[in-house]
Amino acid sequence: MTTYVVRARSWVPDRGAAEQWFVAHGLPYFVDGIRERVHRGLTRRRLLLVGAVSVVLVGAAGVGVVLGGGDWVSGGLLGVNLALLWLTGYALLTLRAGVIARWAARRTFSSLGLLFPLVTRALPLLLLFVTFLFINAEVWEVAATLDGSVMWLTVALFLTITVGFLLARLPEELAVFDRDLDPDKVRERCVGTPLAGFEGEVSTARDGDARIAGLQKANLVLMLLITQLVQVVLLSVSVFGFFVVFGLLVMSPDVVLGWTGEDHLRSVPGFERANWELIQVSVFLAAFSGLYFTVYAVTDDLYRQQFFSSVLRELERAVSARAVYRAMRRTGSTAAQRDTR
Repeated sequence: MTTYVVRARSWVPDRGAAEQWFVAHGLPYFVDGIRERVHRGLTRRRLLLVGAVSVVLVGAAGVGVVLGGGDWVSGGLLGVNLALLWLTGYALLTLRAGVIARWAARRTFSSLGLLFPLVTRALPLLLLFVTFLFINAEVWEVAATLDGSVMWLTVALFLTITVGFLLARLPEELAVFDRDLDPDKVRERCVGTPLAGFEGEVSTARDGDARIAGLQKANLVLMLLITQLVQVVLLSVSVFGFFVVFGLLVMSPDVVLGWTGEDHLRSVPGFERANWELIQVSVFLAAFSGLYFTVYAVTDDLYRQQFFSSVLRELERAVSARAVYRAMRRTGSTAAQRDTR
């Protein structure tokens, strides 16, 4: 086994504080105790039980609605919603998804400062392309006349493709973290964390115990995914706001009626320019812009250097802290074994 020795101040960091630091930074699966409980929640027997409860909820809701005078479609939709609520609750409690969700919320608010540089860099070229779609009659004919549920299913499709593309590309960013840990860099990256000052042997990535895999790798990928999705959402909201304002200025009700082929507009009383058709087209183009921006974000090197380097530095610090944490756990276990002899 290859090891490096990190020399620092002669004291042992508080393990509880270190574990709280991981949780606060959206890395609950880096804590051994939490990860073991999550593994127990993902056993085949437990998942089969969770799936069986979901099926029972769907069936019971469908039968209950039909007996109450409703139809099977309404009952099925109610059952699916109840099953999703059950699965969400299970994920929040058993899989500790709530910890990651709280970190994601903090990350979203802290990323608002990126809105201006993000918009000034990515939005101009994007608008040059998407604006031609906004003033296209065929786009209005399709997007503005979509049924509400179909409209949101279309947005969900764009979001699914976006997440799928990111999940296919983001794990490549973690490849560099599996290389050997340099002791000087480990010490430098742990500064400002509860693990700063640990003195002991830190295993390199060639050691199986130090390799990032399983839930821990999934945790890092999830951090990257959330960070990128926050930027996609910020840009999509900006595109939506631009087209709503632009449409209020230039899209007259007569033009909208001609392009959509409808008899009347679903407008705000007394202000026909503010209509639901404009909102639907803006939402449609904002969702499409989010997908377009995702492809641009993960393939443009200059963008990655400007907006992605900060989160990569956070991941490097997390991986270094994890190596020290595991070394501290091994040191504590060895000391405990010596004390019992």
